[in-house]
Amino acid sequence: MAKMFASERQKIIMDKLIDRQRVTIKELSEEIKVSEATLRTDLSKMEESGLLKRTHGGAVLSEHQDSDTSFSMRESKNRDEKSAIAKKAAELLSNGQCIMLDASSTALELARVLRDTSIRLTVVTSGINTALELNNHPDITVILLGGIVKRGSNSLEGNLGISILSKIHIDAMFTSANGFSIDSGLTDFSVYEVELKKAMVNASKKVIALLDHTKMNKNSIASFASIDQLDLIITDDELPDGYAAKLDDQGIEVLIVSGDTN
Repeated sequence: MAKMFASERQKIIMDKLIDRQRVTIKELSEEIKVSEATLRTDLSKMEESGLLKRTHGGAVLSEHQDSDTSFSMRESKNRDEKSAIAKKAAELLSNGQCIMLDASSTALELARVLRDTSIRLTVVTSGINTALELNNHPDITVILLGGIVKRGSNSLEGNLGISILSKIHIDAMFTSANGFSIDSGLTDFSVYEVELKKAMVNASKKVIALLDHTKMNKNSIASFASIDQLDLIITDDELPDGYAAKLDDQGIEVLIVSGDTN
């Protein structure tokens, strides 16, 4: 059997945790066929990333991670920053474009801005709420990607909607993520949603990341876009010191907005 990379093991561990809420090292060792010592190292690294909480002999899904996966929790966090980022993103759009919006709470904020904007667009999205938000706009055509409705979420996942992407010319994709780092790029906690987001990134001429400061220098379980696939990051003014310069060194353009919308 081929050697499994740490990232592959950690994806499997995360899937099992999401399914069962708790796992033991003994069970994982038998199921993944790796040593308990290796799994202890994996679990420690995953705990450092805030993905899980170690217990005696195993791990449970961390409270922080569990709340992060709830769309209503994500939507309510950093609302002012997300609103400011969405308004800046809308300024980049022009009549006649075809854009892609993922199912993130920040992309939903952009949809809310567009709902009240006089503009002619085609919007392709994997977000159910995002599609509904734009559905009554007289000059926006909405295409909802097919897929499996993720439990407890308003997003679609899986490969069912991917085939349509080859038939549409996407000018720009607007996406958020659970985390972003220079090494891993954009990362998320759902391995299945990531598969769809990878295809969305690959189908887009330009990829624009909408990331408030809490996402920066943070890794989640699975990467869906490397930094060389990103054209622009729009973020708020609480970016860590020197981080914008680091991104500039990587050839990524950064637009910084004020999170204070009052």
